[in-house]
Amino acid sequence: MTVIGAVAGNSQNVIQGNTIGKDDFFKMLLAQIQNQDPLNPMDGTDFAAQLAQFSSLERLGDINAQLETMNLYQASVNNAQSLNLIGREVMAKGDVIKAEGEFTDLTYSLSADAKKVSIEIYDEAGNLVNTLEFGNQKEGMNSVTWDCNGVSGGNYTFDVSAVDDNGEEVNVDTMITGIVTGVAFKNGSSYLSINGQDIAFGDVFSVNDLEG
Repeated sequence: MTVIGAVAGNSQNVIQGNTIGKDDFFKMLLAQIQNQDPLNPMDGTDFAAQLAQFSSLERLGDINAQLETMNLYQASVNNAQSLNLIGREVMAKGDVIKAEGEFTDLTYSLSADAKKVSIEIYDEAGNLVNTLEFGNQKEGMNSVTWDCNGVSGGNYTFDVSAVDDNGEEVNVDTMITGIVTGVAFKNGSSYLSINGQDIAFGDVFSVNDLEG
């Protein structure tokens, strides 16, 4: 908060730069009143303005404290919910798939209808192992099947690009489905381990009940 008015006497030791806390502001205000010229007292308007600043600072401090409490509560709720997902199958934003058996589903979400969709699949070393081409897919969730016969089992990544009828790029979110095998907490956020990839808890799209 920027200081209004001049401060006399020992109150100048309270100020550090152009920003002070509410306790320092109150000390400064008292010192200002004590050191004012009796023949030229503080103007009422200036005094009211400084009191308004103090009141605003107090309210902002209370709001910040409440927001911090809410953030901590939300983080604790997310952490608890993420732990409950261990062992369950989820769909989330991600690009790591596991090649097991003869076929693997590749799922992605299109932001608009696409005239052409291209999918590139890479091995763990980053080598391109397959390219799939499709046409005329609708906006929203789409899924195609990759024939992974002839490739070694393990983790692969896939990238999807798409264009509409006008040749304009369509935004694509790649999705993965897998079992949550663990949870990590980083910088106050929860990450789920799915197919060997850390997925932010907020990127989970759906949860499947395997027991059903």
